[in-house]
Amino acid sequence: MKKLVSVALVGVMALSMLVGCGAKEAAAPAAEAAPAQTEAAAETAGAKSFVIATDTVFKPFEYTDESGAFVGIDVDILAAIAEDQGFTYDLQSLGWDSAIAACQAGQADGMIAGASITDERKESGWIFSDGYYDATQCMTVAADSDIATFADLKGKTVGVKTGTQGAAYAESLKDENGFDITYYEDSPTMYQAVLGGQVVACFEDTPIMKASIQEGDLALKVLDDSQNAGSPYGFAVFSADKQELIDLFNAGLKNIKSNGKYDEILAKYLG
Repeated sequence: MKKLVSVALVGVMALSMLVGCGAKEAAAPAAEAAPAQTEAAAETAGAKSFVIATDTVFKPFEYTDESGAFVGIDVDILAAIAEDQGFTYDLQSLGWDSAIAACQAGQADGMIAGASITDERKESGWIFSDGYYDATQCMTVAADSDIATFADLKGKTVGVKTGTQGAAYAESLKDENGFDITYYEDSPTMYQAVLGGQVVACFEDTPIMKASIQEGDLALKVLDDSQNAGSPYGFAVFSADKQELIDLFNAGLKNIKSNGKYDEILAKYLG
C-alpha cells in the first residue's frame, strides 16, 4: 500500500497563536512539499491517518536536502513503518518546542524528532514507543581549542539547545565544574556560537554533532571522552487516547528491523 505524505513547514509565531504556548523555535526555510498523490490517496481511502510533528534541523534524523525535500533517519523510519502498518500521515516540520506544543494541544497526534526516552519526560506526560536508536550526548569545542575536559570549562560559558538531553547533560555538570550556560533555540545557531567564540563549547547528541561537523565542514571537534551513557530515541504521543499510534509504530518497527529495512535506512545516513 502506498503512503500519502505531505510535509508542511509552519512558522513558530503562527503556531504559538494557535496553541497559546510561546513556542521558541524559528521557522525553517520553506521546503518543497511532495506533489499531490491522488492515486495513492484513492488507494488508501479508509486507511487510518495521523498528523505527525517533527523538528526542522536535526541532521541526520530530520533536515532539508539540497533539492528542498525533507529527509533523514526519522523521516525514512516513519515512512517505512507507515507502509508496513498501512496508515497514512501528514508530516509537519515545526521545530522542537513547537512540535511538543502541537502534540500537547491536540493539533498533532504524535512526534518523531530524535526525542530521548527519559523518566523525567515520562513523568511529565510523554508516552514513548520502543526505542529505535541509542544515542549519547557529548561536548564539542572549536577545532583549535585547548579545552580537553569538563574541568577546563571553569569560569567559561557553554551553549546548549533548549529542552534537549544535551542541555540536561550540561546542567548536570554545571555546578561541579563551575561553568555558565547559554541557551539556543536551534543547533546551527549554537554551533556558530562556538565557532564565533560566544561560547567555548556546546553539548549535543553525538550522532547529530558528528554528522553536522562532517557534512558542514565545521571547524569543530567532538571530545569523545566527554560522552555520557546516553538513552534511546523514541516516537512519542502525549495522550493515552493515542496509544493506537504507539502500538502501530512498535509493530512496524519490529517488522522493519526483521526484514532489513531499518539497517538499510541507518546505512543510508550513517554509513
